[in-house]
Amino acid sequence: MLKKEIQELIDKGEMLPLMEEFYTIQGEGAHTGTAAYFIRIGGCDVGCHWCDVKESWDANLHPPTATDLIVANAEKYGKTVVITGGEPLMWSLDYITTSLNDKGIKTHIETSGAYELSGSWDWFCLSPKKTKLPTPSSYRAADELKMIIHNKNDFKFAEEQAAQVGDNCQLFLQPEWSKKEKMTPLIIDYVMEHPKWRISLQTHKYLNIP
Repeated sequence: MLKKEIQELIDKGEMLPLMEEFYTIQGEGAHTGTAAYFIRIGGCDVGCHWCDVKESWDANLHPPTATDLIVANAEKYGKTVVITGGEPLMWSLDYITTSLNDKGIKTHIETSGAYELSGSWDWFCLSPKKTKLPTPSSYRAADELKMIIHNKNDFKFAEEQAAQVGDNCQLFLQPEWSKKEKMTPLIIDYVMEHPKWRISLQTHKYLNIP
């Protein structure tokens, strides 16, 4: 297939730069402990210095894969798919979510919200980053706001972001993994003083699963 033809399919969402796909237990946020099939799409320019999947940043490292094949693989595992990255909203996700929904599969996304919304979502997890703030469409779509706490200043940023989402959005504070020993006690105290928030932990790392 010619490079131009591949790019046209990527633009339509009929191919995506697939980094990895795997069936596991959701480790974070509102659906912690539930089984889900994860689709990790390559490409991200948000640039979090503490990102634990920096190998996802360069989309050119991850081969364009037919979206129909990705959906066929997902169909073998349960009824919930989580699309993550990288930054998945860099790509058009209308085609993949329509295909998954047509097969009765629920669609979840984990995103910084830095790009315009595409796709149809049963659950929208928004995790804003200071380096590239969410679009208005992402704030409106958010079912869950997951704020990563790396230092004390992040509590202020979390409150600023919470003011942008809807009243029914669930609010989570999650310690950045490398700072968990220092920040978790502060998060506990903060949630007790501000009970609109809940604590999210990266439980998959404690359980030693992907």
